[in-house]
Amino acid sequence: MGINENNAATHLLETANTADEAAIRTLLQHLNEAWGNADTYATLFTEDADYVAFDGSHARGRIEIAETHRPLFKGILKGSRLVEVGIPTEIRFLAPSVALIHTGGAVLKGREKRPSPRAISVQTLVAVKHEDEWLFAAFQNTRYRPFAQTFLGKILTNMQRGK
Repeated sequence: MGINENNAATHLLETANTADEAAIRTLLQHLNEAWGNADTYATLFTEDADYVAFDGSHARGRIEIAETHRPLFKGILKGSRLVEVGIPTEIRFLAPSVALIHTGGAVLKGREKRPSPRAISVQTLVAVKHEDEWLFAAFQNTRYRPFAQTFLGKILTNMQRGK
């Protein structure tokens, strides 16, 4: 492959990645917008997706994702909103049809304008492209706790200070 052909191939790959990144960002937006409707929310995941919530519960597959969210959306999370906060969204392509996503999110209940610091989570997602459509194949939600705010972090900080 000559230099011009190599540059053209690189340009095509960069263009594809730009379009795919935009599609993934749109998919993330749809995830937030679908919050509150278990069936719509679940359609953004693959049939065999893995979904690990902040409490460690693990739903396997689109049907289970909908079934576990349905009572939450009718109960404790009724009227809540899912928003991106705290952590800039990063998208890294592991392969042309596989992307690793890190972002921050929180659930706002009722009329909350911003989440409490304890409600912010780090979310890790894997998106896969199948027949020109991006869907989430995995979701991991972990509460955000900077080390200095954890119990162990406070102990180590005090030990360093000689307390």
